[in-house]
Order: sequence, then C-alpha cells, then structure tokens
Amino acid sequence: MISIDDREIGEKSPPFVIAELSGNHKGSLQRALELVDAAADAGADAVKLQTYTADTMTIDADGDEFRVTDAESPWAGSRLYDLYAEAATPWEWHAEIFKYARHRELIAFSTPFDAAAVDLLQDLDVPCFKIASFEITHLPLIRRVARLGKPLFMSTGMARLGEIDAAVQAARSEGCHEIILMKCTSSYPAPASEANLKTVPTMSEAFGCPVGLSDHTLGIGVSLAAVALGAVAIEKHLTIDQADGGIDSSFSMTPDELSRLVVEGRRAWEALGSVHFATTEADHASLKYRRSLYVNKDLRAGHVLSEEDIKVVRPGYGLDPDMHDFVIGRALSKPVARGTALTWELL
Repeated sequence: MISIDDREIGEKSPPFVIAELSGNHKGSLQRALELVDAAADAGADAVKLQTYTADTMTIDADGDEFRVTDAESPWAGSRLYDLYAEAATPWEWHAEIFKYARHRELIAFSTPFDAAAVDLLQDLDVPCFKIASFEITHLPLIRRVARLGKPLFMSTGMARLGEIDAAVQAARSEGCHEIILMKCTSSYPAPASEANLKTVPTMSEAFGCPVGLSDHTLGIGVSLAAVALGAVAIEKHLTIDQADGGIDSSFSMTPDELSRLVVEGRRAWEALGSVHFATTEADHASLKYRRSLYVNKDLRAGHVLSEEDIKVVRPGYGLDPDMHDFVIGRALSKPVARGTALTWELL
C-alpha cells in the first residue's frame, strides 16, 4: 500500500483518480483554476500538470523530423516547438494552481521533463512525481526524481519489458520503492482495441508494483475494465468542453464523464470483493424465494404421499426439491392443510 498525503493507493482502496490538466488551460490561468474546480467537483483525488517549456522539450527547427507527420494525430502538421509552446503550463502558474488544488482538497503534482523542472517541483513541495511514457528511457531523469524519496508514477506507453525493468531498477537503485506503474497506450486518442489491459495484473506480478492506467481512450469503459483487472489508479485528461478548442480537448474527458468515472470506478472496485461461494448477507433475504416441497391437498394423518399430493413451488420453507422422490410413499404423521410446507416433522 502506498500513501500520498494520507490517501492510500492499492488494491484495498478505491481507484485513485487523477485529472490531467495538460494544455487544456488554453493559455489562461483562470481556465486552469476552473479545471481544478471541475476535477474537485467531479470527485477526483488529484490533479496533475506537466512541467516543461518548448526549449526544454525540443529545438526551434522546421525540418520534417520536428513536425507531427501522423495524419491521424490531433496535432497533424504542427511544429513540435510551437505545439509545446502552446501546451506548456507556465512555471510561474504552478504555485497558484497547486495552492488552489490543495484548497479544493486535491493532491496536486506534476510530470517533470528535465532537471530544472524537478527542482522547481521539489521547491513547491509536491507529494509525488510522475514520469511520462516518452521519458521512461530517460534514466538520468528517473534517478534524479527517485533520489527525492517520494512516490513515483511511471507511465509505460511504447515501452518494452526490458525498458520498464530498467526504469524500475533505476528508481529503486536511488532508494525509491513506492512506484506505481501506469499501463498506457501512447496514441491520442488511443483505440480501445490496443489497450491490452490483461497486461495490468501481469505487470504488477512481474515488477512487484501496483499498476494503474493512464487512459487516452474515449469514454470510461476502458478505465472501468482496468479497475476490474486490478488497476489501482486511473489518469484521464480533463477539459471543460471537448468542443472548446483546448489543445488536448478532442481526447479529454468532460467533467460529467469524470464524475461518472469516479462513481462507477468505485462501484467496480467494490464489486471485486473476494473469491466467495457461500450465501452473502445480501443474498440471505432471497433464500425464502427458492423452490421447495409443498402439500397440494388437504390430507389426513396416515395418508401415504403420492405425486399428486406435493408440488415443487416457491417459497422455500419446505424440503429441498431433491427430496421429492424420497418422500413419495411416506405416510403423514398428522393432518396437513393444502399450502403447508412439507417438512420432516410432518413425516
């Protein structure tokens, strides 16, 4: 079990829901604070930022390798430098966003992309960090974060088994043992058919870590399926409105969807229960509606029961239906009225 600001994350707790604000602030601090409100009102546990500048992510160049060339991408044709400049959350906003999130009783943290970002977040006393999928092979960054001794989320999109192992070992080598791996498909939006959620329990077993889902699919279905397979945390991008033009809004979750995810995620977690083959407390009241043996006629004492005298009906206060053939041919010990449950005391 991992604890972040007194909130426990693990199989014995409801899924930890993270609202990723990303670049959906649209260059407005007020908009960013509205997203914090939306996350809090929806019942999320945390909000997360991304801490970078265009210059810490790439270089200001025009070659094809510095453009998004995937025609299916929501950012198709964009220069990487321009994209990151638009999406970045200004570093001078971080303190105010974090303060307001704490005021709304949310855990607030971020994904750093370089050493300076790590230092900024440490100065702001974030309670945990996240490593993005695209940085999972950036072992020096992972080691720098791990040295700070705080819980660490690590997304695993695109990563092969050996790369995940190297990242986990890098963190552990610096004393970080509170690691939550996040199954992820690094596509925007991600197709549900490539979520491969059966990896969740296998990843947890392989690395001895709790595993969550960083979910870029549309809707809540994939996230709920992940919870059913043991995911302890769910991260989704959040927007006020998918039509508002936020840079990630086309694959982001609306506040209403986030609220449903929180409610249904908790319900899915509660439903997991344990391996159980006995009557539950909720079942108990329904036992009386099972079928059982009832007398179908008014009968005198000494009458020998025949097929016509008894029926297998509801409710379930008589002998089990399996006793039907056993009681045929037995004599009644006392008079019995039609509609009486047949019990051993009558034979």
